Amino acid sequence: MARALANATRGLGRTTPNPVVGACVVTSDGVVVGDGAHERAGEPHAEVFALDEAGARARGATLYCTLEPCAHTGRTGPCTERIIAAGIARVVAAMEDPFPLVRGRGFQKLRDSGIEVSTGIGRHEAVRLNGPFCTSILEGRPFVILKAATSVDGRIAAAPGERTQLTSPAAARHAHGVRAQVDAIAIGSGTLLIDDPLLTCRHVYRERPLTRVIFDRGLRAVPGARVFSTLSDGPVIVLTSTASHGLYADRVRALEQAGATVAAIEDPSLGASMRTLVGRGIHSVLLEGGVAVHQAAWDEALVDYAQLYVAPIALGTRGPGLAGPSGSFLASLSEQKVRQLGPDVLIEGYVHRPH
Repeated sequence: MARALANATRGLGRTTPNPVVGACVVTSDGVVVGDGAHERAGEPHAEVFALDEAGARARGATLYCTLEPCAHTGRTGPCTERIIAAGIARVVAAMEDPFPLVRGRGFQKLRDSGIEVSTGIGRHEAVRLNGPFCTSILEGRPFVILKAATSVDGRIAAAPGERTQLTSPAAARHAHGVRAQVDAIAIGSGTLLIDDPLLTCRHVYRERPLTRVIFDRGLRAVPGARVFSTLSDGPVIVLTSTASHGLYADRVRALEQAGATVAAIEDPSLGASMRTLVGRGIHSVLLEGGVAVHQAAWDEALVDYAQLYVAPIALGTRGPGLAGPSGSFLASLSEQKVRQLGPDVLIEGYVHRPH
């Protein structure tokens, strides 16, 4: 299963709206004869690649896979049919697929065909690999990673409204590595106006277009913002209220002429805005700021994972502090990890554990 899980990581950042899945075929005497991963939506699933590599050696072997094999026809055929036809004797799967068209049906199909099925081995790791997939299906919203950079005294800027560079190139490379794996980056209109960020993935390779989302209830975004010069990297979506959309028709036209997609949301809450993103194929969001958007995400219990980059400088008391729940930010994190990134420290962990 460890090998299957390692295979699954090859699809990280590339399979949405599908899950990342890994598989391997092992003969009765313990020889691995096939490996596979689902690397892109629309391409064959991990089990198919592993069975193709194994060929005739799959007969009587065990198939390890990180997710329940599908039993329905989507963009590809059902994996259960391929497994049965290959003569697999046993399937070991890490977790049940939460997708309603599969949920338990794949396992039942295999058992009905005389194949032994074992589940639950490696489930913890498999669920975490598929946090975005599980969250989008079970909760109807994207998996949200809150990202913030602070000084050692907990400030995100030197003063209100002042753009402040805090982290080192090493921290920036790591942050862009996260950008390479998510479906979208999101910020509030305040961050757009103050920082005027590009919101691109510059330090690492990203295969797919990167969606940029601006939460802008009052429609304050300006068409001259730098993000609109990066449309070759992916679309820019401005989510605003229906009231502002109707009131500021001239602003809507200007933003659309700059290349933005302007969408009006009746419910002004951040949660409602997040839920609309799933319908646009966005299952994971890196929420980069600012304080108001971060606080709204905490208040509406939308944060699943948090990453805090701490720079070894002090900014004093003039600047705004980090948003978060009452009490310590770090007390909210489980499975916490700490690592050094150049002079900076990254502290990260789960707020809501995937299930």
